[in-house]
Amino acid sequence: MLTKKQLDLLSFIHKRVQRDGVPPSFDEMKLALDLRSKSGIHRLITALEERGFIRRLAHRARAIEVVKLPESLGGAPTSGFNSRVIDGDKPDMPPPASAMPVAAAAVELPVMGQIAAGVPIEAINHVTHTVAVPGGMIAGSGDHYALEVKGDSMIDAGINDGDVVVIRETSVADDGDIVVALVEDSEATLKRFRRKGRMIALEAANPAYATRELPSDMVKVQGRLVGLIRSY
Repeated sequence: MLTKKQLDLLSFIHKRVQRDGVPPSFDEMKLALDLRSKSGIHRLITALEERGFIRRLAHRARAIEVVKLPESLGGAPTSGFNSRVIDGDKPDMPPPASAMPVAAAAVELPVMGQIAAGVPIEAINHVTHTVAVPGGMIAGSGDHYALEVKGDSMIDAGINDGDVVVIRETSVADDGDIVVALVEDSEATLKRFRRKGRMIALEAANPAYATRELPSDMVKVQGRLVGLIRSY
């Protein structure tokens, strides 16, 4: 049986990975559970591991395999819930084959060049090649495309330089979504989106980068992050 905090953390991790395709950072877990320090998160993760709900993977910083969900979160001890790996912010090793979810039929997506996760680069506007992604990563309706990440400003959201992100094409976003934002029709960047009155804040997930606040008419959402592919 899980305590309320243990259940809240497991639910938060599961929902964020399902929504964003990338995991919450330890700081985001701490804020979500209203804890004073990350040591409390470590204790909760240890408790979840001891109860068989998660498994920490060897040789990977802050890497967690979700093994099962309790019935209160829609699962059961034998539900066969597909696990996902939560990546940390350090170089890591590929997960064992047993930790990988069963893949759906692959889908070929166009790679539309590079997207800046750091200093904005020239706007994306051409296909460089294609990439095969699991069919289960294609979330919702609408067109999808892929981008190669350039920079480290989203590293605390689990997005590293050289990763390939899968984007669902859309012109709208909710606060907290990680989006492809086109600034002044000339530069594209991958950031977390928030509205602040008549301004749009484009937040990095790296304390080395400042949040950019721009008038709403200078920012156009080009798509929302739904998945991530990493090569080793």
